[in-house]
Amino acid sequence: MKIQPAVKTETGRIALGTGIGVLIMFLVFFVLHMVIPQDAPFHLAVPFDHKVILGGIGGFLVAVGNFFWMAITVQKVASMEDEKQARSAMGVSYRYRTLLQLLWVILAIVVPVFNLVAGIVPLFIPSLVIKLRGIFSAGKGG
Repeated sequence: MKIQPAVKTETGRIALGTGIGVLIMFLVFFVLHMVIPQDAPFHLAVPFDHKVILGGIGGFLVAVGNFFWMAITVQKVASMEDEKQARSAMGVSYRYRTLLQLLWVILAIVVPVFNLVAGIVPLFIPSLVIKLRGIFSAGKGG
């Protein structure tokens, strides 16, 4: 199956938006790390170390990979003539993509080389990018 140009374009846009979002997240971690004292009460100190970077990179890869997988599935389903088979294929794809994200969340929690928050936040960024693109393109008619 050949990947359609629309899939490549949209995945590139999501990757760019998610990458920018992850960089903003790194900036927020850094600023909070610098502002909140290390001996803050209730262990509220915010780390900025390799765990944050690795968590962000892993979350970015899972988020963009999830979007790409969804786009490929939509491309495949669009060419199907049997509606029942198409619905089934979308459902299976959704379940496996959700399991992939759940597995990543579990790994981000359990594996000590990842920062939990930095690993999970990128999973929400593609949805935010899609919504922002919709808001900004609404006035342009496309």
